[in-house]
Amino acid sequence: MQFLCKEYQDGNPRVRGLVTDTRIHLVPSLNPDGYELAHEAGSELGNWALGHWTEEGFDLFENFPDLASALWAAEERRLVPHQFPNHHIPIPEHYLSEDAAVAVETRAVMAWMDKNPFVLGANLQGGEKLVSFPFDTARPSPPTPAAAPRPLDYEDERPELQETPDHAVFRWLAISYASAHLTMAETFRGGCHTQDVTDAMGIVQGAKWRPRAGSMNDFSYLHTNCLELSIYLGCDKFPHESELQQEWENNKESLLTFMEQIHRGIKGVVTDQQGEPIANATIVVGGINHNVRTASGGDYWRILNPGEYRVSARAEGYNPSVKTCHVLYDIGATQCNFVLSRSNWKRIREIMAMNGNR
Repeated sequence: MQFLCKEYQDGNPRVRGLVTDTRIHLVPSLNPDGYELAHEAGSELGNWALGHWTEEGFDLFENFPDLASALWAAEERRLVPHQFPNHHIPIPEHYLSEDAAVAVETRAVMAWMDKNPFVLGANLQGGEKLVSFPFDTARPSPPTPAAAPRPLDYEDERPELQETPDHAVFRWLAISYASAHLTMAETFRGGCHTQDVTDAMGIVQGAKWRPRAGSMNDFSYLHTNCLELSIYLGCDKFPHESELQQEWENNKESLLTFMEQIHRGIKGVVTDQQGEPIANATIVVGGINHNVRTASGGDYWRILNPGEYRVSARAEGYNPSVKTCHVLYDIGATQCNFVLSRSNWKRIREIMAMNGNR
């Protein structure tokens, strides 16, 4: 925060462009309870677990509703996308009840996500040095038919690795951070606790590394428009004060590069023929089975890798509109606006209902 403010005032063109063209939200600490505990022990007496949980015993990162399992169950019943959406999946009612085991911090973050149309996000953690991206949840293996014989080398059933429809985009975003970091891609040193789990890239899909349900990243992806990743900054979760300057230098370029990735892909506004914005219109990108919605002003952003895409905009009561949008290699989202015309289907249904569907 200090860096952005100082460099902006000093006229740094890169920072000025970033601050002027990007709405940046920064949360210094999601778990102040844990920070207090870690601060009391200090760098020398702390360990990876100290400060991980809130005072009530919640691991906030894993305290979100498990929407991935709900999506996969609906897919197996062939309900997606006509009866069950592939995006903006609603929060289960039992999770919202007052007596549900949900931390007050988690409820606050979910309300914050619903209020703001976030596009790109990162949560900063410690205990490892890598970038992790969704899915964090491992998909259960399909049940084996009772009559099917098990092979002799049968092992315990292992969950299969399910990639998100935006797997290539997530990999790009993760690499943009890890490759710009001064030491994160030096995986020849091994990991903090084991050998390198990132295939010498400094990045890993969460479910491959540490499978867990109800993560903040999976929730962001399936309930909002936001692509969110976890950035593990180092092995020491509470570095000594003398080490902080070097930690800043390690991550400074990565933070800037990562934030700049929000301007990669397509953006635009969806309006009706009178120029009025259409909120909650659905933006569908051909070949990527995950849609996004327009915000209250009819505006949308969709991070995409370079290429040519067939994009359509759809809204209740309107005819869909389709166009081809080109994403270039240079930073700067391609403008793709849509104008939707009113549909006659609502009137047709009314006439059919009046005439007994004849």
